[in-house]
Amino acid sequence: MTTHEPLPVHGYTQQSATAVELVNQNKIMEEEILRRLDELKFLDVDARWLAIGRTHIEEAFMAINRAVFRPQRAKLPGDPA
Repeated sequence: MTTHEPLPVHGYTQQSATAVELVNQNKIMEEEILRRLDELKFLDVDARWLAIGRTHIEEAFMAINRAVFRPQRAKLPGDPA
């Protein structure tokens, strides 16, 4: 199984090719939805609710991708090894 090195971000670990592919598919779905919301801005819709909906969609995809990648808590200087 192929693994990918983690981003140089505290808490992120190696990821399988399957996990990376799942998140990439999620990112495509998210982009399609966000572009649809961009189109709605030009129609007679409530901009406040549209912004709220967009925020919730972005939060949902962040949570889903976090569920796949399972980042760990960051280690701080002075933490036991």
